[in-house]
Amino acid sequence: MVRTPLTPWERQRGERFGALLRQARGDRSMVEIAAAAGVSAETLRKIETGRAPTPAFFTVAALAAALEVSLDELATACAQASDCGGQALSA
Repeated sequence: MVRTPLTPWERQRGERFGALLRQARGDRSMVEIAAAAGVSAETLRKIETGRAPTPAFFTVAALAAALEVSLDELATACAQASDCGGQALSA
């Protein structure tokens, strides 16, 4: 199956998601959060930098649980067209 290229909006959404994860992670290490979520640190790095803009649902769910952030909050923040740089999370 051939994967269709991502739209600019989908790439931006992935970048917003990565920024939200970095913000929620705070001072905790990438390795610590990745291990808690059951993913590799490289996977988390790719998601946080936007190089993996469409992670699998269960990866997102595991990261949300490890960061103690609700999926609803992540979905709402990432779906917004504006930049989430100034938006706070409750993590």
